[in-house]
Amino acid sequence: MKADLHPKNYRLVVFKDMSNDYSFITKSCIDTKESIKWEDGNEYPLVKLEISHTSHPFYTGKMKLVDTAGRIDKFRSRYAKK
Repeated sequence: MKADLHPKNYRLVVFKDMSNDYSFITKSCIDTKESIKWEDGNEYPLVKLEISHTSHPFYTGKMKLVDTAGRIDKFRSRYAKK
């Protein structure tokens, strides 16, 4: 293998989903200024996420419903032939 191919700062990092407080730890080389104490007692860099696999509608099966019935009725009443 080639020498010096991988980044030097490849380390364990905690990713935290802020919408449901789910956290997981994995290796990454992302830069962050925050840190968090993990369950094992060690302190790791922290990356805050807006959405993860535990809160994304595609993975959870909980799609947001939009009130389209009201819009369709409004459209039909506005453009109905008189």
